[in-house]
Amino acid sequence: MLEISYGASRAVIARTGAGLRSFEVGGAPYVETYDEPPPPMGCGSVLIPWPNRTAAATWRLDGEVQHLEVTETARGNAIHGLVRHSEWTVLEHTGSLVSLETTVLAQAGWPVPLHVTTSYALDDNGLTVAHGVHNVGDRPTPFGVGTHPYPRAGLSESDDCTLELAATTVLPLDADTMVPNGPPRPVGGTEFDFRTPRSLRGVHLDTPFGGCEPGPDGLVHHELRGPEQAVELWADAVFKWVQVYTPDSFPGRGRAVAIEPMTCPPDALNSGVDLIELAPGESWAARWGVRPLA
Repeated sequence: MLEISYGASRAVIARTGAGLRSFEVGGAPYVETYDEPPPPMGCGSVLIPWPNRTAAATWRLDGEVQHLEVTETARGNAIHGLVRHSEWTVLEHTGSLVSLETTVLAQAGWPVPLHVTTSYALDDNGLTVAHGVHNVGDRPTPFGVGTHPYPRAGLSESDDCTLELAATTVLPLDADTMVPNGPPRPVGGTEFDFRTPRSLRGVHLDTPFGGCEPGPDGLVHHELRGPEQAVELWADAVFKWVQVYTPDSFPGRGRAVAIEPMTCPPDALNSGVDLIELAPGESWAARWGVRPLA
């Protein structure tokens, strides 16, 4: 485990998967944590080169069918990319910053190698996470990026919190496969409208939202607010999508809330929606972060 600190802030990052294991300020937790690896329910995972699910673990690149490993066996999908079980290499580790790298090797289902970096930095604004992807192959490739944090409003119970999302659409899913079965729908007038804060008590979500609109600062903002403490998950505008998951059985916690920023929706390798295209030698970078609120 890799620890960083800044003033009263402290974060722990796992070498395996480069995932966020904990973040606290003044002893109050602002993401869910866990005792022993592997991370439960994807907690803190980095999801590259695609977030969420690829239906039937197949997709096409330049007309060639690609067969990924089926990693969600109950539904027959490939889930959450290729780097969350990798042992990442530390590039830099100072008091308040840690930066790691890994390579997505050319392999069955993914023919184009990618060099990937993730860094975590603490400062007065909380925790900032930066991702970089570089195409080290000899052909263009699409990809997507996501992460799987479970923000926590300090010591507040999840059912005592309200949720506010920047999302304007919701993506319908097939209940059996959990992959999209229709186009995005406006959230207005539906149970999925969290554009103004709504209580999470009695709300159960495993739901992709889209149309995430940046605020005046150019960033997308989602907020989880409890009676005493609150937390914001912010992201660059490229994170147009967010998956919200509210399990009742997070180890040691019970009810928890995952707010997962994504650059593309589930099954984007097949739909093509909001995929990022990288030519050989090209690079891409973006950021998101977690910030305690008053």
